[in-house]
Amino acid sequence: MQIILLEKIINVGALGDVVKVKDGYARNFLIPQGKAKRATPENIKLLEEKRAELEKLELAKLTDAKEIAEKLEGMTVQVVQRAGVDGRLYGSVTNVDIVEALKSAGFAHIERAMVRLPEGPLKHVGDHSVVLAPHTDVTATITVSVLGDVANQ
Repeated sequence: MQIILLEKIINVGALGDVVKVKDGYARNFLIPQGKAKRATPENIKLLEEKRAELEKLELAKLTDAKEIAEKLEGMTVQVVQRAGVDGRLYGSVTNVDIVEALKSAGFAHIERAMVRLPEGPLKHVGDHSVVLAPHTDVTATITVSVLGDVANQ
């Protein structure tokens, strides 16, 4: 399906690009989220008319994301999880747990999709470096300190 991107999307394209993506990706994610429109001649004309406005909005999002990243950079967040004596967690620390810890620290605007865990959930007690991406072009690295809570068994 041919679509027009209304914002920059990783591995797809930049603002205003007309790209071809799979139908399901466009119908179920990009169009409902307001990240794209179908590439009809009317929508292409409309985009050209509103291009400056969209670029201004994208620039505002980028500056907000840079401010958030500056505040987050180098921050340490603690997460307590049940663990065995050897330091292995009974469950794991996922991006949802990290977002909850950040919300309790005063960062309510961080979403689950912004937390990047390339090796999967954290399964051991200790300090782990985690990358947050508040925008496609902006990242911040925080330290997640996983503390083991040895419960009575």
